[in-house]
Amino acid sequence: MKKVLFGLYNDDTELLDAIKGANDAGLDIMDVYTPFPVHGLDDVMGLSESRLHQAGFIYGALGTMTALGVMTWVFTRDWPIIFGGKPYFSFPAFVPITFELTVLFASVGMVLTFYIVCGLGPFAKANVLHDRITDDKFCIAFDTSNMSQVDVEKYAAFLDSSGAAEIHTKDI
Repeated sequence: MKKVLFGLYNDDTELLDAIKGANDAGLDIMDVYTPFPVHGLDDVMGLSESRLHQAGFIYGALGTMTALGVMTWVFTRDWPIIFGGKPYFSFPAFVPITFELTVLFASVGMVLTFYIVCGLGPFAKANVLHDRITDDKFCIAFDTSNMSQVDVEKYAAFLDSSGAAEIHTKDI
């Protein structure tokens, strides 16, 4: 169980200003929730670029090698048949299947990787701090589980001074 203190903001510019203020004050932000992507949020929070595209490249390369490897083996070693005078290894005929398997492996692999990294899945329990976060509010959340009451009040005072419309505490 975590005890979370969070503030709800009405506007994304207020949220970005509050994050900058929290960084300047040295406050440890647990997470930020928004109803839509906010331009510049990653930079303000100091988040690094995702490596999901690198995993997608690896999955795509695996799909390409699988398609070319299987078709080469089948048509040159296992079951060599001449179709309409074509050679056993006819690369132009392999291109559509290779492309399709590349896209299939990359897309399925990236979805599964994303679900595993984010802890999503059929049996994952969603911890929703406030219903309006996914509707029209922006949220900064602080983990206050191991903080003294003085520190919690300091964080709450920061939320109040930074323009939070609502301040709540919740156990998740």
